[in-house]
Amino acid sequence: MAVFFDPGQMIFKLDTPRSSYAMQVSPQGYLFHLYYGARVSDTELSHLLVHGGGASFSASPADAPELSLDTAPQECPGSGLSDYRAPMISVREENGALAACLKYVSHEIRKGKPALPGLPATYCNGEDEADTLALTMRDERLDLTVTLYYSVFAKLDAITRWAVAQNNGAQTLTLESLQSACVDFPGMDFDMVTLRGAWMRERHIERHGLFHGTQSIQSRRGSSGHQLNPFAALCSKDATEENGEAYGFHLVYSGNFRIEAEVSQLSSTRVVLGVNPEGFAWRLCPGESFTAPEAVLAYSKEGLGGLSRTLHRLYRKNLCRGEWRDKRRPILINNWEATYFNFDADKLVAIAKQAKKAGIEMLVMDDGWFGKRDGDVSGLGDWVVNEKKLGCSLHALVERVKAEGLLFGIWFEPEMISPDSDLCRAHPDWCFHMPGRDKSLGRNQLVLNLTLPQVRENLLAQLTAVLESADISYVKWDFNRNLTEVFSSEYMGAQAGETAHRYVLGLYEILEALNRRFPRILFESCSGGGGRFDPGMLYYMPQTWCSDDTDAIERLKIQYGTSLCYPVMSMGAHVSAVPNHGTGRTAPLTFRGGVAMCGTFGYELDLTKVSEAELDTMEDMNESFLAWQPLITQGDFYRLASPFESGGAAADITAWMFVSEDRSEALLQVFRTSVLPNSRQPRIRLRGLDPGARYRLNEDWSLTLHGDTLMNAGLPLPEVFGYGPYQSMDIYLKSV
Repeated sequence: MAVFFDPGQMIFKLDTPRSSYAMQVSPQGYLFHLYYGARVSDTELSHLLVHGGGASFSASPADAPELSLDTAPQECPGSGLSDYRAPMISVREENGALAACLKYVSHEIRKGKPALPGLPATYCNGEDEADTLALTMRDERLDLTVTLYYSVFAKLDAITRWAVAQNNGAQTLTLESLQSACVDFPGMDFDMVTLRGAWMRERHIERHGLFHGTQSIQSRRGSSGHQLNPFAALCSKDATEENGEAYGFHLVYSGNFRIEAEVSQLSSTRVVLGVNPEGFAWRLCPGESFTAPEAVLAYSKEGLGGLSRTLHRLYRKNLCRGEWRDKRRPILINNWEATYFNFDADKLVAIAKQAKKAGIEMLVMDDGWFGKRDGDVSGLGDWVVNEKKLGCSLHALVERVKAEGLLFGIWFEPEMISPDSDLCRAHPDWCFHMPGRDKSLGRNQLVLNLTLPQVRENLLAQLTAVLESADISYVKWDFNRNLTEVFSSEYMGAQAGETAHRYVLGLYEILEALNRRFPRILFESCSGGGGRFDPGMLYYMPQTWCSDDTDAIERLKIQYGTSLCYPVMSMGAHVSAVPNHGTGRTAPLTFRGGVAMCGTFGYELDLTKVSEAELDTMEDMNESFLAWQPLITQGDFYRLASPFESGGAAADITAWMFVSEDRSEALLQVFRTSVLPNSRQPRIRLRGLDPGARYRLNEDWSLTLHGDTLMNAGLPLPEVFGYGPYQSMDIYLKSV
């Protein structure tokens, strides 16, 4: 078992292959954190518990006057009772008192991992993949229990945590916060790494040292958002891609979140993550329970790269689900940047004919096929095919595309409603709105109130009718504005603070139903590109459109940053036209193709306007991608040169590589975005290879070298790679 319990010392120790997590129950029942880090052999770790002494002005609990909870490392700290740091739980009584003090009651250790009702979560493919510890804590005064769950993955350095609060008393309680996880560290000598951004500029890496006080990332937008991803890492000051310690914290959730690191007056650090408490309040009636979303904790002694590979493996096999988890994804062409709203069936079939010549396998029809929809001012909510615009039925169009040898995909934006729509005219109260206030528009649209069961039922019925009407293989699910006027007639008064979370639960309910009804459809999440790229959505949709910015140079940063926690197989990436529609930049087709290969791979341009030579180049790229796709989607990913770093001869070089699990093959991709005059070509040090194996480089190089030579001495780039900006190179390595 990966979970050990010493009943004499009341110590729990959780072991992954290379990490340990330990905690201890005090004589009074407090659950104290002992250790999280590289794996240790001893189980008697009580000497690691350091309270830090009684801090001046800090009170002590009545049953333990020698303790200062304000300096003690706690697994489930409450609010209002002498710990002034960020709490994991805040509970308000009917009389307005705000306090919680949780103490150990019992525990259970079981094989496998339970599901979280109504929420996405990691899972086991077999009971031997994980062990789970369930620790029951109780506030005697409130008659409230909180069960802390810890699932330990046997072959990965990952532990997942979540909590369930149960009201066993007679009074109605209000949960003002129930966070998913809390971890206390004895020091503050860390850098914090986060993923920041904006629309068309998502998930850029940001790193800074911790400081005294609270540093946090959060979303109040109703979704995880473009601005900050629900991921943070603490790493040692000397941590690099492949060296140093790194701790990852990731929330499996798609709504308002907060991750905060608080450094205390004694320079200890507390990390707390979960649903954003701001604006949240959950009424907990007698007998009712509330489940916090799952948090993923991962540890690495091999720097940020090691942390990334742990998360990649976990998400590929223990979060993404269904037929498409391991299945090869088709190369697709999306008509959005080719036609925008101006298309009919003949135009789409013309694109499909050209796509077939290039070896593309699927055509995706984007926005504009339904209702009254020739622009972004109307039609959302009316998911009925506009046969007049298409010139035929959806079934007839799909059959025409299939006759050209392509699969067919379709775009939806189901969570939205246009004021100018039949649905809005029939049900103007189905959108989020507040009595007495104007309705805010974003992209000329409103947000459907998914907390209402009749809205969810209508939406499912409309989507089901469309998906059953034709042979559809793929759905792109878009979400193009943030939430405002988050108010529901179903949850007013004391329950108003539940609405934002209930919206997310309603979304998950719909997605779960669609996954069950249409298991063979490949679903892709989208939110103005990457505005809702989070582990919660990956549970229902194994890939996410990475960004609306399809400029390959910008995509180097976006995809590099995204890879910090998300696997390559989850990143939607396409080759677009030049000049790029977002930046006006022009780059060679092979450069654009190389960047898009670090993802699901597809196209976003008008194939009826490209030359035969370009079609031939696309065909060559597609053949290469199909040959390399198992390695790209299932191999270990190593970042070699960062587009975020500057200075030196390699400042304009981005490089990464994929290595198969058995280390018998690898693919190196190198991109150069500018020219540095009178400079020496850099060497790229490869990673992840078998040091003793010999690797043959692709035929253009005619080299066979040992893995240790490639990793230690590196590989000089050819001189031709220095001539002109926007150069790219793919090098395939095979052991011999």
